[in-house]
Amino acid sequence: MKLCFPVVQDQGLDSEVYGHFGSAPRFIVADAATGQTSLVDNSDKVHEHGACNPAKAVAGLDIDGIVVGGIGRGALISLNRAGYRVFQAQGVSIRDNLAALAGAGLQEFAPGSVCGGHSHTDQGNDNAGGCCH
Repeated sequence: MKLCFPVVQDQGLDSEVYGHFGSAPRFIVADAATGQTSLVDNSDKVHEHGACNPAKAVAGLDIDGIVVGGIGRGALISLNRAGYRVFQAQGVSIRDNLAALAGAGLQEFAPGSVCGGHSHTDQGNDNAGGCCH
């Protein structure tokens, strides 16, 4: 399974999963079976909150799913409609999340468990507005 992770810096499997999908500067695609990674710039990182085009951001990537710390309802619906499964991160690093996937698995986001509208401080990791990250 190939998974896409939003990140700030490329540190391979030790990269920290960014707190919010749409504003992540980059993505790392990780192969859960081999541990191989590749870095991709987010082609839709400059947008107003709530106006991202997540399907555009990951278009053309050969992935089975996306693992995020947080995501808005519109982005989740857009990605689901484009055929992507979206999972909630269970650890800090990509390595942690691949281990969780291999163990008990990662939980898929449901529309009721996504971020509400709020300003994103501390790299999108604030808990205001009902965010689950």
